[in-house]
Amino acid sequence: MFGPTTNGIGCGESGVMQVRRRTLAKLLLVVFVGNLVVMGAGAWYSYQQAPPIPQEFVGPDGETVVTGEQIREGKTVFQSDALMNHGSILGNGAYFGSDYTADALDRKMQYMQAYYAEQRYGAAYGDLSGAEQAAVDSLVEEDLASTDTTAPVEYSAAEVYAHQQVRADYVERYHEGSREHGLPEGTIESADDARRFADFALWTAWISHTERPGTDHTYTNDWPYAPLAGNEPTAGTMTWSVVAMVLLVAGAGIGVWLYKSVELPEPETTGVSVPHPDDIDLLPSQRAATRFIPIGAALFLAQVLLGGLLAHYYVERGGFFGLGELLGVDVLGILPFALAKTYHIDLGVVWIAALWLGAGLFLPPLLTGTEPSNQKRYVHALIGALLVVVVGGFAGIWLGANGYIDGPLWWIIGNEGLEYLEVGRLWQFGLLAGFVFWAGLVARGFKPLLDREQPYGLAHMILYAGGSIALLFTAGLFYTPQTNIVVTEFWRWWVVHMWVEGAFEFFIVAIVGITLVSMNLLKRRSAEKAVMFEALFVMGSGVIGVSHHYWWIGQPDVWIPFGSVFSTLELIPLVLILFEALNEYRALATAGESFPYSLPFAFIIASGVWNFVGAGVLGFFINLPIINYYEHGTYLTVGHAHAAMFGAFGFLALGMVTYMLRIAVDPGQWNPKRLKWAFWLWNVGLAVMVFGSVLPVGFLQLETAFTANYDAARSLAFYNRDLIQLLFWARMPGDTLLILGTVVFAYDTVKQRFALRETSVPSSIPGSSVVSSRVLPEDD
Repeated sequence: MFGPTTNGIGCGESGVMQVRRRTLAKLLLVVFVGNLVVMGAGAWYSYQQAPPIPQEFVGPDGETVVTGEQIREGKTVFQSDALMNHGSILGNGAYFGSDYTADALDRKMQYMQAYYAEQRYGAAYGDLSGAEQAAVDSLVEEDLASTDTTAPVEYSAAEVYAHQQVRADYVERYHEGSREHGLPEGTIESADDARRFADFALWTAWISHTERPGTDHTYTNDWPYAPLAGNEPTAGTMTWSVVAMVLLVAGAGIGVWLYKSVELPEPETTGVSVPHPDDIDLLPSQRAATRFIPIGAALFLAQVLLGGLLAHYYVERGGFFGLGELLGVDVLGILPFALAKTYHIDLGVVWIAALWLGAGLFLPPLLTGTEPSNQKRYVHALIGALLVVVVGGFAGIWLGANGYIDGPLWWIIGNEGLEYLEVGRLWQFGLLAGFVFWAGLVARGFKPLLDREQPYGLAHMILYAGGSIALLFTAGLFYTPQTNIVVTEFWRWWVVHMWVEGAFEFFIVAIVGITLVSMNLLKRRSAEKAVMFEALFVMGSGVIGVSHHYWWIGQPDVWIPFGSVFSTLELIPLVLILFEALNEYRALATAGESFPYSLPFAFIIASGVWNFVGAGVLGFFINLPIINYYEHGTYLTVGHAHAAMFGAFGFLALGMVTYMLRIAVDPGQWNPKRLKWAFWLWNVGLAVMVFGSVLPVGFLQLETAFTANYDAARSLAFYNRDLIQLLFWARMPGDTLLILGTVVFAYDTVKQRFALRETSVPSSIPGSSVVSSRVLPEDD
C-alpha cells in the first residue's frame, strides 16, 4: 500500500516504491503542460508544412485543367454528401467504398498507361508485350515523379487525359449511381459536383505521388502503396517500426515492473463491510439521473440494428435479404450506406455519453449523502437539452445529406460530413454546452467532498476527466469546409483520438475508482493514488500518441517517430489496467454470493480486459508503422475500433447502469437474470464478430495490399471474393448475439425503471448516509 515519504517517492522496507498523492499530482501537471507544448508546437509546424493547393493545374499548351477553387469546392461536396462514411480519403473514413485517394491514383495511372499505349503503339495497354508495357510504365512513372509544386503546376498530356477520364468515371458512379458499389442514383446531386469531387480526390492523389520539397518522399510519406507511382515504405517507416518493436518489449516490462514496484491498492471484499443497496437512500436527483438509462438503451438498440444493416450491405449492396424487391421498397435509396454509417457512429458516441452523464450525476449524492436544491430539476433540464440536440442533430444530418439544406447553412445546422463529427456545427456547440452544464451539476453535487479534499482528490478527478472531454471537443471548431483536408484531419483527430486514448481512458480510471470507493472496496485516498498513477501514464502516452494518425495524411514525417514511440508506450497504462481487471476478478471470485455488486463488478472487469485486447493488443499491432502503412483503412482497424470502443467504453457504461439500477430498484423487485444474459450475449457476440469475421477479413486485406497494391485491397473485386463473402456471412452469428443482448437489455432497463424505490428527502447535513458517513470523514 502507498505510504508517506519525505521526498515524494521512496522505497519502503519491503523494497516497494511508495509515492505520495501530491507528487503524483505534480507529475500529472508536468505531463499536461508537456503535452500542450509538444502538440501546440506540432499544430503550428503542421500548418506551415500542409501540402499546397496550387492556384491552377495546366496542360502542356497552357490550358487550365483544374483550379484551386474547384478543388476546394470538391472538398465541400465530399463533406456535404457524407462521402466520408461511404469510402475514405487518405485512408480515413468508411471502408465500404473505395479509398478515394488510392482509387483516384490507380485510375490516373491506368488512364495514363492507356494514353501512352495508344500514342506509342496504337494498341490497348493489355495487348502490349511485356517489354512494351515496361516502356509505358516508365513514361507513367516519370510523369508522376514530378516535383513541381509551384502554380501553375503543369500536367503532361497523359495526366490531362487521365484527369478528364476520372472526372467522367466519378460522374457515372457518384451522380448516376452504381448499385453494385452501394451508391443510389443522385448520391452526388449534379454532374458538375461529381466532377468537383473528382478534382478533390485527384488532388489528394497528386500529393501522394509528388515529393515534398527538400525530402526524398511524397507529402503523404509515399502512401498509399503503389509501386508504379514510386510509392513504397520509406526508410523512416522501416526504422521506426524496429524501434517500436524494441519499445514494445520494454513497455511491457516497464508495465509489469511498475505494477510490482508500486503497490497499487487492490479491491478487497473479504472482511469488509460492503454497503448493501437496501441500506442506501435514493435521492430525487438520482432517480432523475436514471432517466438517462432508457434513453441510452433506445439509442444503443438503434445503433446495433443499423450495425446489422451495414454488415449485410457488404453481401447485398443494393438491398436487405430481398425485402426491398418483395415489398417494392428501395432500401438503398431510403437508407444508403453513408447515412446508415453516420447514424451508427453517432448513436454509439451518444448512448455511451448519455449513460456516462447519468452515472456522473448519480454518484455525487451517493458519496456525499445529500444534494443541492433544485438538482433534480436541473438534471431533467439536461435530459431535455440532450434530446433536443440529438433529435436536432440527427434531423440535420438527414436533411443535409438529402440536399434539403442549401447555401452556407448546410454544415451549420445540417451534416458536417466528417467521421465521428458528422452533426452540424450548431449542434456541436449544443453538445459542448451540455458537457459544461453537466460539469456544473456534478460540481454542485460533489461540493461537500470538493470542499474537503485536495485539488487532486477523486471528485476533482471526475471533473477534470469530464472537463477534458469538453475541452478537446473544441478542437473540432478550428476548421471549416474550405480548410485544407490535411489541416482538417489534424484537428479532427485531436477530438477523436484524444477522446478515446486520453480523456475517455482518464474517465474510466476515475469512475472505476470512485465506484469502488462507494462500494467500500477501496479507501478514498488509496483510490486517488491509483487513479492519478494510471492517469499519469494514460495522458503521458495517449495525447502525443495521436500522431500515429498523421503519418499518411499529408503531415510532415516528424510525426513518424513521435507516433511510433508514444503509441507503443500506450501499452504501459493498458498493462496496468489489465492487472487492475485481474485484481478485480480475484476480489469478485472471493466475494461470495452475498456480495450485492457482482454484476456491476463483472462489467468493470470485462471493460478492462477488452480495453487491453482492443486498444492494447490490436491497437499496437495496427500502429506499428510498417503494418499501418499497408493496413491503414482496412478491416483490421474495424476490429480494433469495435473491441476498444464497445468493449472498453461501452461495457463500462453498461456496468455503471447495472450499478445504478442495483441501488435504485426496489429490493423486492430486483432481478439481475436478464442483465446477466445480456452480459454474456454481448461478450460472446463481440468475440465472434471480431475474431471470427472482422479480423480474418482484415488479414486477407493486408495480404492483398502486400502482394498487389493498396487500392486492390479496398476494391469491390476484393470484397466480392468467395472467401471474403463467406467471412462476411460468418459475422451474422456475432451480430445476432449483440442485437439479442441489446434487446434484452433495453427491455430490462425499461421494466426496472418502473420498479424504482421511493425517494428519500435529502439530508441538509453531508455525510449522514451509509456511504457518505464513511467517505467524507476520511482524513485528507
